[in-house]
Amino acid sequence: MRIGELAARAGTTTRTLRYYESRGLLPARRDGHGHRTYDEADLRLLRQIRTLQDFGFDLEETRPFVECLRAGHPEGDVCPASLAVYRRKLDELDALIGELQAVRAKIGVRLALAEDPMCELGGQGL
Repeated sequence: MRIGELAARAGTTTRTLRYYESRGLLPARRDGHGHRTYDEADLRLLRQIRTLQDFGFDLEETRPFVECLRAGHPEGDVCPASLAVYRRKLDELDALIGELQAVRAKIGVRLALAEDPMCELGGQGL
C-alpha cells in the first residue's frame, strides 16, 4: 500500500509517517517508481506506536516495542526492552500519582479552612 492509504488506515497523516520514517521507526521501502510502499506489518507497527502514545509514552519510548515487532514477535511488549520501558513508565506514573495525592491533600486542607475559618487543621505553611 502507498503512504496515503497507510495514513488513512492508521488514522494519522502522511507527514507523521514520513517523520516516523526519518526517526527509523517505520521502514523506508520504495517501489520501482520511487514511491513509498508499506504492508500490514507496518500498519501493526503504527498501531502499536499510536496506542503507546495514547497511554502517554513519548515517541522514543515506543522504539523497543517497534523493534520487538520487527523481530517477529506477535506482540510488541513481550521483549525484555519493552518490559523495561513498561516498568519505567509505571514508576513514573506512581511518582506522579504521589505528587497529585500530596496536592490533593493540601487543597483539601485549604477547602476545610475556607469553609470553616474556626477549623484548626494546622494550615500554616500551605
